[in-house]
Amino acid sequence: MIQTIDLKKGMVFEKDGKLLKVLSINHHKPGKGNTLMQMDIQDVRSGSIVHTTMRPSEKVEQVMVNKKNAQYLYDEGNTSVFMDMETYEQYEIDQSQISEEKKYLTENMQVQMNFVESELVGVELPATVTLEVVETQPEIKGATIDGGGKPATMNTGLVVTVPAFVKNGDKIIVNTTDGAYKSRA
Repeated sequence: MIQTIDLKKGMVFEKDGKLLKVLSINHHKPGKGNTLMQMDIQDVRSGSIVHTTMRPSEKVEQVMVNKKNAQYLYDEGNTSVFMDMETYEQYEIDQSQISEEKKYLTENMQVQMNFVESELVGVELPATVTLEVVETQPEIKGATIDGGGKPATMNTGLVVTVPAFVKNGDKIIVNTTDGAYKSRA
């Protein structure tokens, strides 16, 4: 058993017979009363996401997650196909379970598959990924890095705020934890 105050983003726990993954967590201290834990959690089997509030002292059952190195291959209908890099076995996962990660996935990308016992419950991305800009406003003459930035759509559909000098066709490095622009590739 683990207290909810010890939960971190990405951890998987069991509550009421459901496997739940922490997507985001925030400690909230109202003006009066005790601290509360506000969390976005995802049911790893159904893919549904719920915003919930729990007390820090509440206990949940932490689940042991086994990780395997894998490669993202392709999408087939509503599923994404991954290959285990050691056994070459292929695994399918419903796209609703990896809706956030899907924005960063490109073919042949190296990821980690997360298993609870023999059940595939999600994928873990590298810290940064290289994506191609497919649509953004034209380059602004004399723009600097310190400018306000502009929205750019990546080849995966992700929209990132980029510096004004970035143009269509550029490859950029994006942080997968917050979707922020890091640098040109």
